Amino acid sequence: MTMRESYLLLLCDYGRRLITDRLTTGTGGNLSIYDRGRNLIAITPSGKAYEQLTPDEISIISPKGKHIDGQSPSSEWPLHTAVYLERPDINAIVHTHSRFATTFAILRQPIPACHYLIAVSGSSQVRVAPYATFGSDELAQQTVASLEKDNCILMANHGLLAVGTDIHKTYNIALYIEEVAELYYYARAIGTPALLTGKEMDAAHERFKTYGSKSSSGIDL
Repeated sequence: MTMRESYLLLLCDYGRRLITDRLTTGTGGNLSIYDRGRNLIAITPSGKAYEQLTPDEISIISPKGKHIDGQSPSSEWPLHTAVYLERPDINAIVHTHSRFATTFAILRQPIPACHYLIAVSGSSQVRVAPYATFGSDELAQQTVASLEKDNCILMANHGLLAVGTDIHKTYNIALYIEEVAELYYYARAIGTPALLTGKEMDAAHERFKTYGSKSSSGIDL
């Protein structure tokens, strides 16, 4: 039993986008897609440059982390499998080392409701999960517990984790949160950002429900 070829191609495509959109550098970060029908996970391999990645190199693992095909999986495979186990609504994961989001992860400060785009997080802020060594079970469990039902979370001194129903929506969550993080960074450099109220964020969340039904990316702005 193999993964759909389209999933493998998508991971190669979005891996290259991580570099061009400056959501990571080198071989940092990782992406995966869970084919729940086949009960298999496709995940980017460990230490492979995204620009050179080919579909046959994508790692195929079981939900318990057994390596089935392709190259060795990303060192963060325990995190991916833990998220999929805890969140049956999730079919794709994008983990980035994007500069501005990671800046706040290093500060261990959440990104608040400084812009309505924060609503793509599924919350009114992007919270911070405790630090643990990369690739460890401790990191996986702490991050999943902190994520709860949100669509993304900062990983202390590490990066950003975004989750979603498909790779298109999930990647856009990571991309938009990086934009919000950059805006918040510059606003703080100039002065004290004005934050949206709970009522204003509730309205933004309602509007995003409508946008999501109109766009293949889940966001149509």
